[in-house]
Amino acid sequence: MPIYTNDNYQHDNIPKIGILLINLGTPDAPTASALRAYLAEFLADPRITEMPRWLWWLILHGIILRIRPHKSALKYQKVWTELGSPLLTISQAQKQALEIALKSYFPDIPIQISLAMRYGNPSISSALEELRQANARQILILPLYPQYSATSTASAFDAVSDVFKSWRWLPDIRFISNYHDQIYYINALAIQIKNYWDKQGKADKLLFSFHGIPKRFFLAGDPYYYQCQKTARLVAEKMGLEKEEWQLVFQSRFGREEWLKPYVDYELVELAKTGTKRVDIICPGFAVDCLETLEEINRENRQIFLQAGGKEFHYIPALNDNLEHIQALAELIKQHTQGWIN
Repeated sequence: MPIYTNDNYQHDNIPKIGILLINLGTPDAPTASALRAYLAEFLADPRITEMPRWLWWLILHGIILRIRPHKSALKYQKVWTELGSPLLTISQAQKQALEIALKSYFPDIPIQISLAMRYGNPSISSALEELRQANARQILILPLYPQYSATSTASAFDAVSDVFKSWRWLPDIRFISNYHDQIYYINALAIQIKNYWDKQGKADKLLFSFHGIPKRFFLAGDPYYYQCQKTARLVAEKMGLEKEEWQLVFQSRFGREEWLKPYVDYELVELAKTGTKRVDIICPGFAVDCLETLEEINRENRQIFLQAGGKEFHYIPALNDNLEHIQALAELIKQHTQGWIN
């Protein structure tokens, strides 16, 4: 009778704790063909567009993928760097900084971190396989979405679950659904704003801009809107801001239906027309800078505000791989690996 074994299994292999970082994703290149492949994967996700699949397939392949890839490629070309996609390169730096931090936190614990993109590369499948090959018998899934939404966090869960369906030997698994009010994350945002104002002066109005979702998603029970509100309120309280000094807004809407309000572009026009001279914007829902922050906010919305009569527009960068952000992520991992790390 044959004996069936895993070819790479050894009894003396040291099991590791695996950390899977997940961000939204990026095309492989700022070209129409690369954007077509990326958008086809992204927009085919039923968590993103909740409508009959047959109808959406016709709209996606008959209209959107014929028009949008070229327009999106032009936008990506404005933010692309010599190293490639800002979202990917900053995420890689974030991963490296987190590896260093965790070694200082847990010098005697073997930990393996892998980076994945929900859409595009490196894929969730390849990142999980990397952890499996490293003998990660306990895996913590950390989607880098501070505020939970079915369109982002739950979609990441779906993708991870789909991969695990093909694994014979499953590891112990934990999943972080949000960290919108974690004290280290709130502190990191407050420090980021304070450090910027120490160098550039303080704005007349601070806008907290979050990625929007359709209003019907919120009405169906998605907690995203409430968590965005809480994040902004906690940061404002931490900084001692008065109510009239800050505002919550939403960006990146798509299509004709109503999304979460107020819309950032509408509010910028209104602020400029009512005499606000300087606006600063920070985007707390984005763990790293990307197209939505670097091009949409810092280019398109800057132009909207200045053309409407505003005088100064400042974009405060995302937390990226700065020290306070890495500490917040390390503390999050420490909290959610209790019992695995003694």
